[in-house]
Amino acid sequence: MAQPPKRGKNEPEPRPIIIKKIIADGHGGHHGGAWKVAYADFVTAMMAFFLLLWILGATTEKQRKGIADYFTPTLVEMRQKSAGANGPFGGDSIIAKDHYPHKAQQTGTKSLTIPKDATGGAKEGASALRSNDKARFQAMKQKLMARMQADPKLAKLGKNIRFTETADGLRIDLVDEADFSMFSLGTAALLPDARKLISEVAKLIAGAPNQVIITGHTDALPYAKGRVANNWTLSTLRAEATRQALMDDGVSIDQFARIEGVADRQPYVPDDIYDPRNRRMSITLAWETQDHNDPSAAMRDSIGASLNPDKVPAPH
Repeated sequence: MAQPPKRGKNEPEPRPIIIKKIIADGHGGHHGGAWKVAYADFVTAMMAFFLLLWILGATTEKQRKGIADYFTPTLVEMRQKSAGANGPFGGDSIIAKDHYPHKAQQTGTKSLTIPKDATGGAKEGASALRSNDKARFQAMKQKLMARMQADPKLAKLGKNIRFTETADGLRIDLVDEADFSMFSLGTAALLPDARKLISEVAKLIAGAPNQVIITGHTDALPYAKGRVANNWTLSTLRAEATRQALMDDGVSIDQFARIEGVADRQPYVPDDIYDPRNRRMSITLAWETQDHNDPSAAMRDSIGASLNPDKVPAPH
């Protein structure tokens, strides 16, 4: 083994050589990791939040409702255990007719919308019946007015007939005037001219497929204090007298759906509850699709039987 060279007399002692080994750690914790996923979620949420704020500020209430309905489709009724299946559609197709918003013949999108009512499907039959009713009512109106104009005695009463299309059907109002009354004052006794008028209406509506609703009205003049009768009983009695007059001229009893008296609660002239025109009889030809299962109809005979027109007091 070779010997190290000798140092000179004045040469310093050599310094020891120190080798330091440094092992660098991995950079994964600094350049990647779970925090990136969290940060990406935060940025996405903030973007969605600002997008929502922009939509709220740039759309109308109707548009916002449409967007909400698109993201939250609703079915009014979910059929269960039908056609051998227990799924939300009960074994039926999403495009099945009369159950869901889209008809079977439709093609294209299958996105769900909220149906207008729980029955589903379009009511083509109901619309056709309503159109038929309107055409029939128009023909009846023209026929009645033409018949009255042809009779000099009835022509003067043309101003006392009013036709109005309502939610119940075609309402024919037989209206009192200052110089014309249908009933003797304070009673349910029909006067001759009024009976002629009702007779013409009866000939028109007898045999029609539409049911008939009769409503009696009075003005707001009160009875004298201490009298037993009132405007409620008087309007009911007059409605019953009108029904009887219509039956005498050919209207079948089965055609009547409802007989009622409403006193002065539905004035023809709301601004003047004492106006004589508020005294009237309303004969309504109901739409063929109208539901007439009203509890008051079952009571009309008992009400009419319990009230005696001969006991109605003197006029108010």
